[in-house]
Amino acid sequence: MATPRDTPVSRRTRANGDGTVYQRKDSRWEAAGYVLAPGNTRRRVRVYGTTRKEALAKLTEKIATSNRGLPVPSAQGSVGAYLTYWLDAVAVHHLRENTHTRYTACVNRYLVPGLGKKKLAKLSAKDVRTWLNQLRTTCQCCARGIDARRDEARCCAVGSCCSKRLSPLTLTYLHSVLKSALEHAVREEEIPRNVARNVRTGTPRPRRFEPLTADEARKFLAATNGHRLQPLFELALHTGLRKGELLGLRWEDLDLVGGTANIRRTLQRTNSSGLTALPTKTKSSERRIALPTPCLRSLEQHRNRQRMEREAAGTGWKDSGYVFTRPDGAPIEGSTLTRHFNILLRQARLRRIRFHDLRHSAATLLLGQGVELVVIKELLGHAHIGVTATVYAHVRLRLQRDAINLLGNALRNPAEITGKPDDEPPLCAAVVR
Repeated sequence: MATPRDTPVSRRTRANGDGTVYQRKDSRWEAAGYVLAPGNTRRRVRVYGTTRKEALAKLTEKIATSNRGLPVPSAQGSVGAYLTYWLDAVAVHHLRENTHTRYTACVNRYLVPGLGKKKLAKLSAKDVRTWLNQLRTTCQCCARGIDARRDEARCCAVGSCCSKRLSPLTLTYLHSVLKSALEHAVREEEIPRNVARNVRTGTPRPRRFEPLTADEARKFLAATNGHRLQPLFELALHTGLRKGELLGLRWEDLDLVGGTANIRRTLQRTNSSGLTALPTKTKSSERRIALPTPCLRSLEQHRNRQRMEREAAGTGWKDSGYVFTRPDGAPIEGSTLTRHFNILLRQARLRRIRFHDLRHSAATLLLGQGVELVVIKELLGHAHIGVTATVYAHVRLRLQRDAINLLGNALRNPAEITGKPDDEPPLCAAVVR
């Protein structure tokens, strides 16, 4: 009588739940078993190997993963097909229209050409890393055929590559878009894990900006005297409001008696609705701020001027309710405001900066005056104080240096100090923050 030990390995009976292993006619080994599937169901999977041991190891791995409560991937399509589905059915309902437009451009321009043909279930961290490295070293002028569409070739077509590569900030943005898409695939149990999270792109350097100094800010304010939008530029430099927040201000948001303003919306142009009012950038951006006295006077004069414009326009007046409008009452385009801003910079003979740098200038000048970081965070509407601390780290470093110098003066030997003691203010008058 044959014992189980004497039974050939290929003919031994496997226990319930262990699956089956057998050799195919093409000499390969096939193993099949039931594993956990999306929707808390079970389905039969098949794996293959050149030897019985290899096929059995693959099946054992899948069953072990299933026993841990992780369903097997159900995605059979490509990465490109899933990205298209994610943009059209998921992201469109959770993103602002302009953000969705940027995501679509990233997917169509970089993600689909680089990773679109790969199977979603078989996408690995190595594939993502290889794709990012290729983008990091590839001239986009060559890859996207920009030089071929020019009237006169000056790059690849003439044998001289301009090496127009993507910036680290752009690579990080592309990586974040891919992570967001794959994260949703994990939530829908299409894939077991987000492989893009295992790839590190490094922390890019923050975008450099050159805020206005105190002297330059005074010159700019002097250039705005008499300008129709003088109150807007004063608000931008005194409070650090964003361009869309300034253009989205309504008279009902202002309390000129109490000296406050409620920031509730932002005015932006979208592809579908044109110039429209949208919610603030984040929940923290919806805030109430105090208005300085010079801005209150300018706003009162601006309201009187707007009433005169309303009477002059007559039936042609477009009652939009916004504080800053065109002479006919219609909202102001962001590009129009930028054009006025650049003209004022030239009149003041100042270097060219972005309108958003007025926001940075306000925060930098406030930090230079020793204002607490938490106050600036609330004024600017940042979601976390870490954002404020990171963006304006260079100013904090200068304040640290000033504080260290003050401490050094306090520790100096009185005999080393030349001049009369009354020549300098007492150290207690300088606040060290």
